[in-house]
Amino acid sequence: MTEKTYFLQVVDFLHLESDAIRGTAARLDQKQVERAVEILGACLGKIVFLGVGKSGLVAAKIAATMTSAGTPAINLHPSDALHGGLGVVMPEDVVIAISNSGETDEIIQLLPALKHRRVPIIAIIGNLRSTLGREADAVLDASVDREACPLNLAPTASTTVALAIGDALAMTLMAVKNLTTQDFAINHPAGRIGKRLTLRVGDLMHGGTYNPMISSQTTLIETLRAISRGGLGATNVVDEAGRLVGIITDGDVRRAIERVGANDLSMLGSDAIMTRDPIVATPDLLAYDALRLMEDRPSQISVLPVVDEAGHCIGLIRLHDIVRSGL
Repeated sequence: MTEKTYFLQVVDFLHLESDAIRGTAARLDQKQVERAVEILGACLGKIVFLGVGKSGLVAAKIAATMTSAGTPAINLHPSDALHGGLGVVMPEDVVIAISNSGETDEIIQLLPALKHRRVPIIAIIGNLRSTLGREADAVLDASVDREACPLNLAPTASTTVALAIGDALAMTLMAVKNLTTQDFAINHPAGRIGKRLTLRVGDLMHGGTYNPMISSQTTLIETLRAISRGGLGATNVVDEAGRLVGIITDGDVRRAIERVGANDLSMLGSDAIMTRDPIVATPDLLAYDALRLMEDRPSQISVLPVVDEAGHCIGLIRLHDIVRSGL
C-alpha cells in the first residue's frame, strides 16, 4: 500500500464512525430518551454502569465523565457483581447496562437481582429485541449498520456510538441540574481545568511589603530604586490615600530616557514616566481571566496592578506568576 492509501483508509474509517453517530442521532426514539433522562434526573443515589469487554471500557469512561460532570457514577463489572459486588447497588441507584447484543450472559444473569431491588435499568444496546431490551425501563438504540472494522467484527463503530450516547446523557444531566462553572470546579481542584476555574489573582499577586509603591512626585533615581527593590520589574504609583494613579515598568523607564535624552534626565519624575489609568485586576478576578487581559490585546503587557473595590492599590501580579502557576 502507498502512504496515500493508508491516509485514505484512516479517513474512511473516521467517516464510518461519524456516520454511525449521525445515524444514531436520527434513529433514537424521543420517548425513550426522555424517559432515560427523567430516570437519571430523579436518581437520589448513584449511576451504576455495567458492561463486559469493550462495552465495559466504554462504561468506565462514561461513569468517569458523569462523575466529573456532577452526577456520581461508578463502573461495576458484571462478573464482580455476580460474586458479591452487587452489594454496592442500592435501591435509590440507577443502572445503565451497555451491551451491543443485549444478550451478554453476565448482565442477563444480573437482571433478576436488579429487578428484586427495584433498581431502574437503562439499556444502551444494539439489539432492541434482545432480553436486555425487553427488561429495561428505558432503551437507547445504539445499533450500527456495520463496524468500522474491515472484517465487520471488532467493536468499533458500535462502541463509539455507545460512548457518544453516554456522553450526551452526561451533558444533558449537566443542563438538567443547572451545573455552573463553580460547581464543575469543585470536582476539578487540580490540573489546568481546576486552576482555570478556581485560582484567583489574590492567590498569586505580590502584596503587603512585597508591593512596591511610590508617589507621583518621586524622582527618577528613587523610581528605579523602588523597581529594583520590589524585584517585579514595575512599581505602582499611588496618591496620598493609596489609590492607584499609574504604573511604571522597566520598559516605561527605558522609553522615557530615550525620549528626553541624557541631558534632561533630571527632569524625569514618576509623574512624567508612568502609564496613567492602567488596566487593573482585582483580587477576586480569576487568574486565567487576568492572563487573557494581558495577552488578548495588540500589545501584550506583563504586569497588572491589583486594586480593591475602592481603587486602593493592594498589589501587583505578573504574567510570569500566572504562567508559573500552571495555567
